[in-house]
Amino acid sequence: MSRLQDTPAELVFRERLREWLADHAPAIAKHDVQALKTWQKELYEGGWLGLTWPSEYGGQGLGFREQVIFNEESARAKVPPSVNSIGLMIAGPTLIAVGSEKQKKRYLKPMLTAEEIWCQGFSEPNAGSDLAALQTRAVSDGDDYIVTGQKIWTSNSLISDYIWLLVRTDTEAPRHQGITALIVDMHSPGVSVKPLRQMTGEAEFGEVFFDEVRVPKSNRVGAENDGWIIGMKTFTRERANISVSLSVRLQQQFDRLLESVRGRNIPLDPQQAREVAQAYVDSECLTMTCERLAERLFGFESSVVKVAWAEMNQRLQEMGLSTLGPDAPLLPGGGFDDADDSATWGTETLSDGVESFAKSWQFGYLRSRANTIEGGTSEILRSVIAERVLGLPRK
Repeated sequence: MSRLQDTPAELVFRERLREWLADHAPAIAKHDVQALKTWQKELYEGGWLGLTWPSEYGGQGLGFREQVIFNEESARAKVPPSVNSIGLMIAGPTLIAVGSEKQKKRYLKPMLTAEEIWCQGFSEPNAGSDLAALQTRAVSDGDDYIVTGQKIWTSNSLISDYIWLLVRTDTEAPRHQGITALIVDMHSPGVSVKPLRQMTGEAEFGEVFFDEVRVPKSNRVGAENDGWIIGMKTFTRERANISVSLSVRLQQQFDRLLESVRGRNIPLDPQQAREVAQAYVDSECLTMTCERLAERLFGFESSVVKVAWAEMNQRLQEMGLSTLGPDAPLLPGGGFDDADDSATWGTETLSDGVESFAKSWQFGYLRSRANTIEGGTSEILRSVIAERVLGLPRK
């Protein structure tokens, strides 16, 4: 699946990983959290997680190229995604970059083993794209902060043990300069979570409420009021890691699209044929762009990949649904229920029946609506690209 030629060492790494996944990859129900935790721990014990993390914190001390290979082979093998994706892709790398030595030793390894699940508390009801408008307060009280406020659209909050939190610590400072980053125990008194049900039927996100939650100042990441800079580092890592991983999974979606087209045995009209061909070109270009940029994705260039992936996946999901015919939205594959544990990761094929396959495309279409919002809206990211990548003047 890689578009770059492996070095001899990378080829050995790829073959060893491919064999390991063939022997160990499980079929796990999508909502079986305990099974997903067990799978992540097995990956860690096999030496496949924390590939770029320093070895002293439980990582493997390898390069970004090995991480790309892992993403490619995991997608090819259709293994379940990590249950602790926020920890592995966002909180962990940011802690490695800006956390204290004590914090790194305390939190990083349990992230890798899935003993502790993390979420990220950035967005608020009135501070989504404009993150600097956040109002969740942290007031100094001796050796602690007292945190009060609300976060929203918080992925994994229903199963998390810790939250990577941005709070306002100085209401008098310019709004970009009065923000602080904290690590907060989700089991602390005063923390409550309310599920947010999406149009897919799942409750992937939650609202998190903080009612005078006491947080030790030792849980502060970086200096007080340095949270904006830390938040920007978090965003670049989020977009880079998500984009690299999902650009490979986009290849999977294209393969499913071809199966849907061929399996239905219905000739495509010229416009549909052009759309399928363009989807192939786009997915190939995105994969090669990710590999070409490599480490540079941890800068503002990551916004380019995130925008391209999000909009491309929406088009692909719409095409997949359209291959099932004009009645696709009405096929009896709907009724998504987050208590339905019968579905397993990466197993839906047309051979399982049109209804099962339709449900997969229906779900993918609805879920993809969030792609251009989560992790930074496409509108905001286009401004970032214009100003920070292309060097265009502000309005």
